[in-house]
Amino acid sequence: MFMQSFPQLLRLPVQYTPIRCQALIMEPLLQNVLAESIEDGDLDFLRGEVVEVAISDIGLHWFLTLENDRIKLLGRGRPAVTVTGGVREFLLLASRREDPDTLFFERRLTVEGDTEMGLLVKNLLDSIELEELPLPLRRAVAFGAAWVS
Repeated sequence: MFMQSFPQLLRLPVQYTPIRCQALIMEPLLQNVLAESIEDGDLDFLRGEVVEVAISDIGLHWFLTLENDRIKLLGRGRPAVTVTGGVREFLLLASRREDPDTLFFERRLTVEGDTEMGLLVKNLLDSIELEELPLPLRRAVAFGAAWVS
């Protein structure tokens, strides 16, 4: 019962947290986690492009791009590709309890827009290791994923 209402509990704070506040947390986190991929040029496809990450059950929409080798979280954007799923799916993906191919094949995560960029985003998601996350976040993700499994 609680797990069904969990996304609704997150919806309210997410809707009232300004994008600038979200960016203060997310940009350094993503920069840290994706630093090697940025350095290797694996995120060059994001230069001048926008990827939307939509967590549908809480109404969260992040528009991400790469500017000057920095991940930027925009308030709005015209995404070349949109990745959509629920809190549960993103927690399972982040914790590695489910792989992206399974989530996409079962349509629990969807990709709309530029097919080639969607594949690059999926490969990027698949390349992120849980160990690359800061310890408190890694523990939170593992706890959340165990809870929703």
